[in-house]
Amino acid sequence: MRQGDLLSDISDGKIADPSAGFAHHFPPAIFDKFEIYSYRNAASILASSFPDQFQTILGILQEFRISRDQIRTPGGSKGPVASYVDTLFPDNWPEARISADLHVRVLRATGSGTIREYVREGFLDGHRIDFVNGKVALDLEWNSKDQTYDRDLYAFSAFYEAGAIDVGVILTRGASLDTAFFRSLGKVLNKDGTEGRDYVYKKFGASTTWMGKLLYRLDAGRNGGCPVLAIGITPNCID
Repeated sequence: MRQGDLLSDISDGKIADPSAGFAHHFPPAIFDKFEIYSYRNAASILASSFPDQFQTILGILQEFRISRDQIRTPGGSKGPVASYVDTLFPDNWPEARISADLHVRVLRATGSGTIREYVREGFLDGHRIDFVNGKVALDLEWNSKDQTYDRDLYAFSAFYEAGAIDVGVILTRGASLDTAFFRSLGKVLNKDGTEGRDYVYKKFGASTTWMGKLLYRLDAGRNGGCPVLAIGITPNCID
């Protein structure tokens, strides 16, 4: 495979909103810790239409700190970083799943009357989002296969088209958490705290979830009409 092929599904946010239009919504310290990209005016929608949810998110970002040992410890179904993020959100931000039936009516084009009607049960079903409050949704993607972004953005789009949310947020690894950084962490930690055999950087490959892979999908419009705020975790979040 050519180097150009490897980079073809990576972006730096070429159609994201200009940062000058939304930077004033964030304290400067947030930009010191995170990479932030707004699509379809997501940042402004959050700040103006959902101030309570936005303040909760800002508070979580200001508090957010993870350790090198958390990164070095392998996960499972839910690793240390994801478990930590769960503790940051209040109980009124639960995980949510959308389910909807579609009521279809075929009407006569002229005159009046219904030719037939039916209900498609389970028209929307199974789409999950990590945290939902009101009409704001947030997903965390730390170290999954990058195709997971397609699932997240499809879920955002489904919730949005159904009128269940107005804006989505994805918290993920920033581009600055790169191979060089993960190499600096050395080897993984076993559950008992002893050093394992594998190197940390091998667990965080180019085909896992990180900002370049997410922005490529947002630039391609895979979020549908749903405004999305993408927040990338940087080394300044790590002790």
